[in-house]
Formats: sequence, C-alpha cells, structure tokens
Amino acid sequence: MKPLNKQKFKRPRLLIIGCGDVGMRLLPLVRARFRVFAVTSSPERCAALRAAGAVPIVANLDQRASLRRLKGLARHIVHLAPPPGQGVLDQRSRKLAAILPDGARLVYVSTSGVYGDCQGELIDETRPLAPRNARAIRRVDAERVLRQWARGSGSSLAIVRAPGIYARERLPLERLRLGTPALAAADDVFTNHIHADDLARIVALALVRGLPGRIYNAVDDTQLQMAAYFDAVADAFGMARPPRLARAALAQQVSPQLLSFMSESRRIGNDRIKRELGVRLRYPQIGPALAAMAASG
Repeated sequence: MKPLNKQKFKRPRLLIIGCGDVGMRLLPLVRARFRVFAVTSSPERCAALRAAGAVPIVANLDQRASLRRLKGLARHIVHLAPPPGQGVLDQRSRKLAAILPDGARLVYVSTSGVYGDCQGELIDETRPLAPRNARAIRRVDAERVLRQWARGSGSSLAIVRAPGIYARERLPLERLRLGTPALAAADDVFTNHIHADDLARIVALALVRGLPGRIYNAVDDTQLQMAAYFDAVADAFGMARPPRLARAALAQQVSPQLLSFMSESRRIGNDRIKRELGVRLRYPQIGPALAAMAASG
C-alpha cells in the first residue's frame, strides 16, 4: 500500500469556473500550489481536465441546481466563464455569487471592452467605464455583481480585463483566407492584444498577489491599429494582406457584430500588472510571437 501524500491534502483548494483554453493554460501554473477543481458544462471534457491535473466537475452556470455541489468547495476561485449571449445582465455571475463562501479570494477575467471607444487615447485602469455594446454591458454588470458580493462577504476580488486574446489556434487565418476587408488607415482603430499563455500567467499572479478590489489590464506592450495586426498575421503566414476599405464601404460588407469590433479605438497601458503583480510577459510584442508561431508550423 502506497503511503498517503500528506502534502496533497494540505494544499488549498482552487475552483476554476469555465476551464476552456485559458483555463487549461492556467492549470500547469497552479496545480503544484493548489488542489484544483475545474468546472465544465461538457462531460466529454472530463478526461482532458483530469489528465491536466484537475478534478473535473460537471456543472452549468445556467442551471442553478447543478451548482449546489460547488458550494463551499474552495476559497480560491478563478471565474473565466463569459456572460450569456443575450440581455444586459450576467445571470451566470449572479448564480455563482450566491454559492461562493465568505472570505474567499476570487479573480474574475473581464474584458477591456468595458472602456468603450476612447478615440485612440492611451488609458489605464482609472479610465471611467463607457460600454457601447451589449457584450461589454453584460461584463460591466458582472463586475458590479461580483464587487457587491465581495463587499458583503468579506472577500477579496481582483478583476483582470483582457483585450483580444491570441495564440496559434486563435489567429484570424480564416478571415484572411476569405479576404475579409479591413479599415483604411484614415478610419482604422487601435486594438489591444494578449497571448493566451501570458493571460494565464497574469491570472495566476493575480490569484496570489492581486490587491482586494483591484483592476488589472492584461495587455502586452504592442500598440497597433487593427489592420496592421491583420497585415502582421498575413505576413507571418505567407498570406495576402486584407484589402482596405473606408468605414462606410466596409459597413456594407461585414456583419454588425464584426463592425462593432472595428468601431472602438483605445491604447491600454500595462504598468500596473508589471509593478504590482510582477508580470514579465513571455510575448511582449506580437511580431516576434507571430514569427515563432509560423516557424513552429
């Protein structure tokens, strides 16, 4: 009979809500420090989560009854699940807040879209929120709900606001293949990015170093307009650059949802994650990261 691994039972428990791509990248960074429980709504993902070092739990934030098994399970929580796809309220975060323990430590991954259109200005975490679309409005609601929960339960909440997340499997290659146009330079917008691996590292650091009630912008050092980003991806992978159109012409060719992504311009500073969390980005600039991805095949 093998001796009990006492160290395993001394580790605090960590609950990851919505353990998708970023959650899977987070697991190797936290499983030595925590005993990790990962929530998925898909039973077929349990084997992959178990192989990655987590205890899988099948639950659904849209089904309140399925969340009962999570109540009191862990005092460290990472909330990666997005809000529902409709409405202006995030009922998922409301259901989660109702079963979280008092005195917990939570990291919520939100979106930089809550800042709205900043007309290309360089901003930081003190920028007032001005969401312009339903997706961002739902995120603002989620942040508000979780702040209220933290204040009422004596818990610690850190909010990580992420922009466009990229990785080898998360590049706009299909868009480039289809020749979807981009904005002409005169109408283009600044966009922000973070590699999925760096986002996972920022979340891991926020979990142990994040200050209560603190906001952290999870962005890299790159400042690019959107079409320049598409050009960089195209160049790295030997594809044709997208055609450029004025905004009025582009609006006739793309969906309203896609156009909304091309209607907000902001440059986001990342000094706080470096100063307070001690983040050292693995991929500070998009160009070298794309070159490495292309070289790896």
